[in-house]
Amino acid sequence: MKMLLAGIVLIFIAGSEAHLYNFPGQAVQGAGDMWRAYQDMLEAKWKNGDKYFHARGNYEAAQRGPGGVWVAEVISDLRELMQGSLSGQGPEDEAADQAANRWGRSGGDPNRYRPKGLPDKY
Repeated sequence: MKMLLAGIVLIFIAGSEAHLYNFPGQAVQGAGDMWRAYQDMLEAKWKNGDKYFHARGNYEAAQRGPGGVWVAEVISDLRELMQGSLSGQGPEDEAADQAANRWGRSGGDPNRYRPKGLPDKY
């Protein structure tokens, strides 16, 4: 009886922690989503399109799961830190970028930030 009870408890514990095994894969795939959004932004060279690509990259990464959310936040924060210190980007623009990042990560539709005329390819 003790063995049966121990087995049932072990199954519940293993089942509840199973999502942790997916975390690294989600993070890697989420990083790929962020990279694709960045590459599309560079390719598009669309005026006032950066917020859309920020939101889209975060949104797509977050759809992968907790690992994607985590990597999207890390990449976004590092990118803003680097851009702010290297490009002289103002605090208002940095705050707007972070708002777009959070919007995408929280599951908000990236098209909220989509600039008019941006080709459907993006």
